[in-house]
Amino acid sequence: MGAAGLRPKKRLGQNFLMDGAVATKIARLAAPGGNERVLEIGAGTGALTIALDRLGADVTAFDVDPEMVAILRAREDLARVHIDEGDALTYDYESYGARGPWIAAGNLPYNIATPLMLKLLSLDHPPERVIVMIQRDVADRLMAKPGTAAYGSLSVAVGYRARVERALVVSPAQFFPRPGVVSAVVVLHRHETPPVATRDPKFFEEVVRGSFAYRRKTLANSLLLALGIPRERTVAALASLNRDPEIRGENLDLATFAALADALAD
Repeated sequence: MGAAGLRPKKRLGQNFLMDGAVATKIARLAAPGGNERVLEIGAGTGALTIALDRLGADVTAFDVDPEMVAILRAREDLARVHIDEGDALTYDYESYGARGPWIAAGNLPYNIATPLMLKLLSLDHPPERVIVMIQRDVADRLMAKPGTAAYGSLSVAVGYRARVERALVVSPAQFFPRPGVVSAVVVLHRHETPPVATRDPKFFEEVVRGSFAYRRKTLANSLLLALGIPRERTVAALASLNRDPEIRGENLDLATFAALADALAD
């Protein structure tokens, strides 16, 4: 990278993984069989790209930085990899996913990790697994349990779509430049069928977001302020579920949120 006259671009959130052993561990999570179709999001300097290719995976990798893309395309050791230029939030995942089963993997810029994970899991042709490097506190939120400070709408929204596994914790020393946070690698194993049933998934997601929009307020007041749902309507729905009318959203689990959304829809 230095020899090519390039430096990480702060505006792109570039923190490049420099540890080949960590890249290999991530690659094995993505392609344990060695023949998986893997889409790498944010190829950067190619540490994970080369690790995936060495395992024998069918790799497509893309990056938003045209200079990095040009370097990757010129590398002889990546000749078998299809390298694209693209933005992680606007890439045409549907077209890629429509061509067959696939895995998503990458070191995600911290500022887009949350919306991107939800987008990947919500596709019409979603990946079977998502293996991503994210900020450790985001990983904590993904795995948080009801009643804890880290538990929130992200915990519920991802839990509805996938089972979360924390695979690795990665120190700032493994990156260039060093980020100011500790990172974690998580595996999102997509549910073929959501673990709870709800009549209107879109309304369910609105209720979940609204329930956490005002964390210091009761759930009934938060839904009133966020979604305009009358307080008495939420109180009645909670009563039908034998729940305290003064309960906060952080105390409801996934199944109760699904039941609450159905009760409010009625």
